[in-house]
Amino acid sequence: MTDALKELGEHIAAKRPDCVIGFAVENGELTMTVAPSNIVGFVEFLKTDTTCQFSTLVDITGVDYPGRERRFEIVYHFLSMYQNHRIRLKAAVREDDMVPSLVDVHPSANWFEREVFDMFGVIFSGHPDLRRLLTDYGFRGYPLRKDFPTTGYTEVRYDEVEKRVVYEPVSLVQEYRQFDFMSPWEGAQYVIPGDEKAEGSKG
Repeated sequence: MTDALKELGEHIAAKRPDCVIGFAVENGELTMTVAPSNIVGFVEFLKTDTTCQFSTLVDITGVDYPGRERRFEIVYHFLSMYQNHRIRLKAAVREDDMVPSLVDVHPSANWFEREVFDMFGVIFSGHPDLRRLLTDYGFRGYPLRKDFPTTGYTEVRYDEVEKRVVYEPVSLVQEYRQFDFMSPWEGAQYVIPGDEKAEGSKG
């Protein structure tokens, strides 16, 4: 299987040197690093080429690397049911880059791209309806960025007096901001096997 995937990677790299930056076969999977600017034509090639026939878009997601110049890595997963192969594409983009939408090639990319936009703030140019998908209207920030606070910025509650949903800035009392990282089971009358922290806290 590894040899077949390596041959497939070499075939794709030879056919589309304008897009392929590099590829690797690891853990039985083919991963290709590609240029985001040519992603639409490249994906169309993967779909129509008789050796590839990657007709199914499985997923699009993102990874945040705040320390990199190209902060985000957009990751695409495709399946060829004809050749029984899978492929992963990785495209590195800057925070202010726009990534071409795949909706014209794979209509199923619509919601995947909306999710990446909602969670990471990556904009997909040419998308027919790029709106937030998982967060609420008026949500501020992008929850899967590494610099997004775990508490968020606002909290939502139902006000019994006003009989409506109220949005308020998050305000945590100080004791919720201090963690000793001890086991939540400390103080219990029994010790959970393998809980070394509970043992270390005795005496």
